This record gives sequence, structure tokens and C-alpha cells, in this order.
Amino acid sequence: MDVGNEQEAPRAREGKADWLSGARIIGVLGVFYRPEGQVGEPEAVEFLLDDSQSVLLTCASDGTLHVGPGAWPALPDWCVPSGQWEFAPLSNLPFPPDGGWTVISTEECGNEHGEMYEAVIRCAGGRFTVGGGDTVTIRFTRGHRGGPATA
Repeated sequence: MDVGNEQEAPRAREGKADWLSGARIIGVLGVFYRPEGQVGEPEAVEFLLDDSQSVLLTCASDGTLHVGPGAWPALPDWCVPSGQWEFAPLSNLPFPPDGGWTVISTEECGNEHGEMYEAVIRCAGGRFTVGGGDTVTIRFTRGHRGGPATA
């Protein structure tokens, strides 16, 4: 999605937004800088897929969100020194259902320059929202086919 200004509603962004459609997510881990403990948000999140691949979402110093291939079980190259970094489960996310979450679609939210600041990964049963900033934020919202949860 692309946001023109604060007054306008987000609109679909042209480009590469459907990068995970059809994949099965079997786990989501945060990448944490160990000397800080697991306080706050992770520096990145890695989505583990059922085909032994992974997808890494990380934020840049300008707060934008970047998507790229992960290297699970290895830490990202920028985790230096590697002994001070670790993967850890994210306590605010549910455990994956049997067989994982099947991705229905993905959306990117960006600014007028085409820089992504948020990704929404819609799955059967809910959606992940991953945001950039100083650190990565992630939340899972339960709902039918990735739509909003109903009361």
C-alpha cells in the first residue's frame, strides 16, 4: 500500500507485494541483541517456512522495513559479534497451528517514495503485521481468512 498523506486513505502499492502467497509459516522468531536481554522489540523477525527456507524482515536506520531471504538456523550476517545475538520466540505471538499458517496474501505499506514501513501477511486464521522503526514490531490478529477479528 502507498500512503499519499495523512488525510488520504492508504491505497494499493504497485510492485512486489505478494512475495509469500501460498507459503506455509511454521514458526516466527525474533532476532535479539543478547546484552540487552529480550526486553522490548526484536531487531528483526524471521518467518520459518515448511520448505526449509525462511524470510527475514528487518528495519534500517531510517526506520524502513526490508524483506529478504533468511538463513535459518544461522543468524543474519549483520549480527556481529554473533555470540551476542540470538533467535528467540516472541511471547506476543501464538504457536502455529498444526501444519503452520498458510499465507493467503501479503501487502506492503509505504510512503510516497516507495519505501516500505509495514508489511501485512494475511493467513488462514489471522494476519501478521510487521512494522519498521527503531526496532521491528510484530503482532498477530486472529480472524477469518486473515481479516479483522470479530467480537
